[in-house]
Amino acid sequence: QVQLVESGGGLVQAGGSLRLSCAASGRTFSSYAMGWFRQAPGKEREFVAAISWSGGSTYYADSVRRRFTISIDNAKNTVYLQMNSLKPEDTAVYYCAASFRPLAGGSYYRGYEYHYWGQGTQVTVTS
Repeated sequence: QVQLVESGGGLVQAGGSLRLSCAASGRTFSSYAMGWFRQAPGKEREFVAAISWSGGSTYYADSVRRRFTISIDNAKNTVYLQMNSLKPEDTAVYYCAASFRPLAGGSYYRGYEYHYWGQGTQVTVTS
């Protein structure tokens, strides 16, 4: 079993920054990839960013590229999402996810490829 706990969400004005954290515990030694997804009210969950457990590969949704940065600290079993230049449309519940199967290319973008999910953290961006 793996437990994922997100933190760092909150209320911020447009143009501001937040850093989300996702602490993983359990059988993290066999994790292959970590991802961030988000879901806004009335909308489907969407991919935000993902990273291989080694940190060597990163993937971003077009809507957040060059504004968000995903990183991983293997020693702490923690994944981060640095969010800069936030916009009101970034408002959503952000979820951390872990995959225990090797992913390639487009697989990183698909939520069903991930096996474990956190409880989510709310990010609200005001205009």
